[in-house]
Amino acid sequence: MIFTELITNNAAAVLMFPIALASAKKLGVDDPRPLIVAVMIAASAAFVTPFGYQTNLMVYGPGGYKYSDYVRFGLPLGLLFMAICVILVPLIW
Repeated sequence: MIFTELITNNAAAVLMFPIALASAKKLGVDDPRPLIVAVMIAASAAFVTPFGYQTNLMVYGPGGYKYSDYVRFGLPLGLLFMAICVILVPLIW
């Protein structure tokens, strides 16, 4: 989730995919799908900055938002999103 705030979501997924795959092999996980799905979900979770995703940036100026608005609402949302994914991804995949 941190990388997707700094670079595009596609670049974050491409950067983290090999790490998730290597982690799955190192941990002895038979099916790396849960880790890969977690990377895909986290790469799309850009809530903390207005620059993390195009739509955030589109409403940044016209909506009169400040950078601190994104941090104030986006950080708790990102943490909640992460907690839900950590619980649900292994159960579903």
